[in-house]
Amino acid sequence: MADNILVTGGAGFIGSHVVNALIEKNIMPIVIDNLSSGKMENLDPRALFYQQDITDDEMMEKIFMVHKPKYVFHLAAQISVSRSVKDPIEDARINITGTLKLLELSVKYGVEKFIFSSTGGAIYGDDVSTIPTPETEFPKPISPYGIAKFSVENYLRFYNYQHGLKYAVLRYANVYGPRQDPHGEAGVVAIFSERMLKGEEVIIFGDGENIRDYVYVSDVAKANLLAMEKLENDVINICTGIGTSVNQLFEALRKATAYAKKPTYADPRPGDLRKSILSWEKAKRLMGWEPSVKLNDGLVKTVEFFRKKLGTT
Repeated sequence: MADNILVTGGAGFIGSHVVNALIEKNIMPIVIDNLSSGKMENLDPRALFYQQDITDDEMMEKIFMVHKPKYVFHLAAQISVSRSVKDPIEDARINITGTLKLLELSVKYGVEKFIFSSTGGAIYGDDVSTIPTPETEFPKPISPYGIAKFSVENYLRFYNYQHGLKYAVLRYANVYGPRQDPHGEAGVVAIFSERMLKGEEVIIFGDGENIRDYVYVSDVAKANLLAMEKLENDVINICTGIGTSVNQLFEALRKATAYAKKPTYADPRPGDLRKSILSWEKAKRLMGWEPSVKLNDGLVKTVEFFRKKLGTT
C-alpha cells in the first residue's frame, strides 16, 4: 500500500505497536510524537519521525500539506486519568482541541479515514446496565479524560455528517504489554512488574477488588489495522470480556516474578472505576477480531520485557 499513513503518538506504548504492525505489512508510516510519554527506543527507525506536538498548528499544517495522509491513526493524548481530574482544562486542550485541529486538517487535505483510540475503561462509567458492557451502553464517564474521549467520538460523527470524513473508533479496555511506561499511573501491569523485579514495595490503591478487563497490546495493534480496512463510521470495544481484580493481577505477577513481599494498601484514587469489563462481540462481527493472547501468557511476556530492560535474570 503506497498511501501515506500518519500515526500520532507513534513512539508511545500502543502507538509504537501500531507502527510495528503497519511495517510488518510493508507500510512505512509517518509518525508524530512530542516524546512527552513516548520514547525513541520504542520506535522502529524505518518510520519517518517528526518530534512535534499535535497542538502546534503550524507544524501540523506543514506535515499534512507535505504528506497528504490517506489514513490517520490518532493515539497522541494526555493519558493520565488522575491528571485529567486535577487539570481538566489542560486535558481538554490536548485531548479535545488538539484532536479537533487534526480533524480540520484531515478534511482540508482529503484524509479518507480517521482511526481514533478512545477508552472503554473510562467512557462507560460505573453505572452500567450490562457486564460485559456492549457499545450500546450510553457512556457516562466520571473523569475529564473519559469525557474528552467521548466528546471526540461525537465530533467524529459531526465531521462525518458535515464533511464526509470516515472514522473508526476503538474503545480499549486496560491495555498492557511490553513498552508500557512503569512511571506513569496508567499501566498497573508495568508498574507492578518493574517494582516486583526490583524487589520494591508494591502499592494497591483501595482494597484491590477493583476489576478491569486487561487486553494485550499486540491484539490492540491488530484491531487498529482491521479498523483501517473494515470499520466504517462505527465504534467498537477492544477487550477480552474477562474481569481480573487488582489482587488477582498482583498474585499472577508475583508468580511470574518470584516476588516475595505482600502488597501495601493505600487510599483509593479519585476517578477510579470499581468494575469495568467490556464485550468484544461487535468487533468479532464487524471486523473478525477477537483477543488471542491470554492474560497469563501476556503477563509472562511483559515481565520478560522488563527483566531484559532492567538487566535482571
